[in-house]
Order: sequence, then C-alpha cells, then structure tokens
Amino acid sequence: MSFFQLLTAAMPVLAVLLFLVILRMPASRAMTLSLALVALLAWAVWQVPVIQISASILEGWVIAASILIIVFGAIVLLNTLKVSGAVDVIRQGFTRISPDRRVQTVIVGWLFVAFLEGASGFGTPAAIVAPLLLALGFPAMAAVVLALIADSAAVSYGAVGTPVIVGIGQGLAQAEYDEVMQIAMTASTIDVLVASFLPLIMVLILTRFFGENKSWREGLGAWKFALLGGFSFTIPALLVASTLGPEFPAILGGLIGLMVTVAAAKKGFLTPKQVWLFKSDHSQFSAQALNEQAPGLLKIEGCEKSPALSCLAVEPRQHYQLSLLQAWSPYILVALILVLSRLNFLPFKSWLNSVSVEFNAILATEISAKLVPLYLPGSLFILVALITLWLHKVPIKQANQAWWQSIKVMWPTVIALAASVPMVRIFLNSGVNEAELLSMPMELASLAAATFSAQWPLVAPFVGALGSFVAGSATFSNMMFAQFQYTTAEVVGLPTPWILALQMLGANAGNMICVVNVVAAASVVNLVGKEGQIIRYTLMPMLFYVMSVGVLVWVATLFL
Repeated sequence: MSFFQLLTAAMPVLAVLLFLVILRMPASRAMTLSLALVALLAWAVWQVPVIQISASILEGWVIAASILIIVFGAIVLLNTLKVSGAVDVIRQGFTRISPDRRVQTVIVGWLFVAFLEGASGFGTPAAIVAPLLLALGFPAMAAVVLALIADSAAVSYGAVGTPVIVGIGQGLAQAEYDEVMQIAMTASTIDVLVASFLPLIMVLILTRFFGENKSWREGLGAWKFALLGGFSFTIPALLVASTLGPEFPAILGGLIGLMVTVAAAKKGFLTPKQVWLFKSDHSQFSAQALNEQAPGLLKIEGCEKSPALSCLAVEPRQHYQLSLLQAWSPYILVALILVLSRLNFLPFKSWLNSVSVEFNAILATEISAKLVPLYLPGSLFILVALITLWLHKVPIKQANQAWWQSIKVMWPTVIALAASVPMVRIFLNSGVNEAELLSMPMELASLAAATFSAQWPLVAPFVGALGSFVAGSATFSNMMFAQFQYTTAEVVGLPTPWILALQMLGANAGNMICVVNVVAAASVVNLVGKEGQIIRYTLMPMLFYVMSVGVLVWVATLFL
C-alpha cells in the first residue's frame, strides 16, 4: 500500500477519533463528516466504484433501521416503566439488597448485562441496562459507560453462542466443531484470568470519575465483592462451555453470578463495611421516603438533567401500588422472551424469522441486506412495553406521553446511525475496487502481520478489536478475521487456538468503544452529543482487556 492508501484504509478509525473524541463533535455531525470523507477517499484513492459505494450506503441504512428499532424499544420500555411507577419500586428493591452503588454496579452493571448478552447480544444489554442504571439513580454518563464496559467478556457467547458458532465457525474454512470448541475453551480460560477483574475496574471508574470525592481508594474498598462478581461469572461460564457447549455459558454464567452476588449482598458477605453513595443519593432517599408516605403522587428525580427520559409523570395519578415482582415483571418477560425466541430447538425462532424484508443484489452489486423486524430485540421490547401498560394499569394519557417522548428523542440518533453504519459498510465492502487491493480491514491486518509477526500475540487482539470497533459486531469481526488469524498463526509458528482465542477476546473488547454501540447506548440515556466523552471513558478498560490477554498469551508462548 502507498501512504495515501494506508491513510484511506485507516480513515474510518482516524475520522472517528478526530471528530468524535478529539474535537468532541456530536455523533450526528461527526459521523456525517466521517461518512463523506471515507466515501470520497474510497472512490478517489481505493478506486471503489461509485455503484459499490452507493450500494454500501443503502445496505447501511437497512442495518441502521434494525438498530433504531432496538434503541426505540429500549427507550419506550424505560419510559413506560417510569410512568407506571415501576422504576421507583425497583430502586427501593435494590436499596433493600444493598444501597451501596458499588455493589449495585457489580450485580446490575456486570452480571445482568452478561445474562442479557447471552440471551440476545447485538447491543441489547447496553440498551437495557444503561437506562436501568439511570433509573436506579446512577448519573447518565456513569450508566452508559458501565454498561458498555460490562458488555465485553460475555460477548464470546452472546446471542446464544453466535460469535463462536457463526463468527468463528463460518470465519474458518472447513472448521470442525471440536476445533471451534477448543478455541472457545481457550478464550474462556484466558477470561478467568483477565475478565474476572473487569468488575473491579468498573467500580474504580465509578468512584474515581463519578463519586463525590473522585477517589480510587473508595473503589478499592469493594475489591472483594467485585472479584466475587467477576469470578462468579467467568468460572461458571468456563464450566458450562466445557460441558454444554457454546450456547449457554453467558446465560447460565450470568444467572449463577446473579444468584451468588445477590445472596452475598443480602448477607453482607464480602461487601464493603461502609456504604458508598452518590452525592445526590441523600435527596433521592428523602424523596423515596416522601413517596412512601404519599404514594399517590409519582415523583421522579433528575428532571433537570434528563428531561426527555425523566420528567414524564409530573402530576398525580390514580393510586396503584406495584409489588416488587410486578415492577420487575417487564424485565423478566424480556429475558424470558429473548431466551425462548433464540433457542433453535423451539419453533419461535423460525416463526419470527419467517417475516423478513430482503434487498438482494442492491444496485446490481453483490451486496444484499435483510431486515427481520419481528426477531429484533427492539420489537420484543415494544411488545413488553405494551403488555406493561396493561399489567401496571397505566393511564392512557401518561402512556401516550411516554411513547411520544420516546419518538421525539430518536431524531439525533437517526442521523448519527444513518451516517455511521453506511461508513462502516463502505469500509467492509471495499474489496471490490480497481486498485487490485484487498478490503481496507484486510489490508490493515496484513500490514500489521508483516510488521509485528514476532510479537503477534500482542497484536492479534487489537485486530479483533478493530473489527468490532468499525463493524459494530464481534460476530462479524470473527467472521472477517478468523481465517486471517489462523493463517498468520501458522506462518509465525504459534498455536492456532491461542491466536483465534485472542481474536475472540479482542472482538469482545472492541465492543466497549464500538461507535454503533456507543451511539445507541448514549441515545437511550439522553446523552446524544456526548459520544466522544463516552469513548474516552471506555478506552482505558478496552486497552486493559486487549493488552492483558495479549501479554498473557505472549508470555505463555515463550515457554513453548
């Protein structure tokens, strides 16, 4: 590659870093500029035909539509729970388990995310858990950052094992099931030694950047419980993967971890001696006490900070007291429906997939796109939101207000995704060109292999992270780079299961900073325009994950 070709191949990453992170532009503007720049360079330097670029943009819009359905479903479900009073009940329920925000971070931010990732994947965990943390009283920025960091380790087995079964399985030419399982087991073993520390990192970020005292020490005060949360997921996930296969490690690991940590928190086992709260919690707890004395008036905190999502019920409603089970019932329904609709041996998956809108050979190219509206998690969220209106007896006026407000906050997200997803598709579809080059990601990966072959264990996870960062999917990253990683490992004389495991783990880490995930998660907590700041928070945990797994395998190879 020439210098200008290298610059063009790297432009999707460089443009995002420049416009979104450094210049701190809102995603709607930053991604629009990035799309224009990448499309221009793809045509002028990479010599991608205009028809291929146009087809990629249209394909991107179809994919963006599916993401928007997920985002809208998550927002409307949260707003429905707010106007029904379920949010207040859930907050009080967690206070009874433990009022400590560090403990809640481990239980909700780490383990509930892991369970949802195993059940659905594809951005669902952050879209559900970020607004849930916001509803529990977490600052909006903390909520989205914690949810994105947590949506990493469980991604190996997300969506009932899709990144392994489809990503690695289809990414490798003629891969046998036993070979794929060996790769997955290797990744899970490494995760026990690395990902188990992610909850501790989440707690440290919580107290240092979102606490009143800006203290690392206060985060370290919860190290025992944080490690309990980490190992209570990674060890069961490893055991499930070795016995039941790749479909259920995240689902069962998340459930087992939830049971272990909730029981421990209730008994005070390994929990911090001193309760850690946000500065605003004192007023919130006072408001909760007031609500208990006058439950007919719904009071919601934080209106001035998040008007689109918080100030929905500001007038008295007919008293209907929800139990904790009733308040949690929408989330229980979401989890149940997601699991049932993703299992291959049940008929629901095929039923939902039978309804699809297909766009084959877009503009007479080899590019095709498909929208399966009923199978999307967002459609299930909307269904549960409708059921919740009946379960929680929400008045029609407040229900209309929740839905209308959900629609209003979507517009900046529509613009951002309508630009970012097509940019990614141009990048990935650039293999069709007149310059006799591979696609941009493959050229970058090949250059990295030629430059860093002796230290490939240190570089391999970065390749996986690159795939997730630009493609928005660990599954697609694995499909795109699995064969490349396998060939590189053979050339440099490294064990292929180890290098492919690093590909998987790197793809997991890339989820933390993936532009599509960040834009979607930011929109559901009303942080549109703050995407660059979110990436600055999640970048260091991402680097910890990628560098730690790489160093661990690199050291292991020294003893081969």
